[in-house]
Amino acid sequence: MAQNADNYTGAEVTMTPHGEADARFMVLALAEAAVAAAEGEVPVGALIVSDNQIIARAHNRPIALNDPTAHAEILAIRAAAQYTGNYRLSGMTLYVTLEPCLMCAGAVIHARIKRVVFGASDPKGGAVVSVSRVFDDSRLNHIVNFTGGVMEGRCAEILSSFFQRKRL
Repeated sequence: MAQNADNYTGAEVTMTPHGEADARFMVLALAEAAVAAAEGEVPVGALIVSDNQIIARAHNRPIALNDPTAHAEILAIRAAAQYTGNYRLSGMTLYVTLEPCLMCAGAVIHARIKRVVFGASDPKGGAVVSVSRVFDDSRLNHIVNFTGGVMEGRCAEILSSFFQRKRL
């Protein structure tokens, strides 16, 4: 069972029944984040996985697309919906290097994604465990399981390195 906010540890790799797969997919999400960084975008990468198969991958592109909604999660959700021919992504898992913001958490709920796995927490904009806890709100029509802190150090490092270079 996935971890929820009450037992979120922030450990480098959380130990869940999905542990090894989570780490493997997070490495691939980090590769997407590296592409974003190379393009001058905030380095966030995302994958959507169904039955251990990647069906969509994306990275942040708001600057390139002149679109404030072009976060990695939103682009991955759009690609997965196109791939499946369905706007409902029931039973699927979203892997993302940074804790989703409120917009992305809302999209996850509307897409009916089963589980979110994220790397680094986002103390200024995270809507899973940091600023708000959207997935814990039982009043919503869909409950999302989540695991945080998977490869947290590497996910945080790519972000901090990117912003350090920007400040130079």
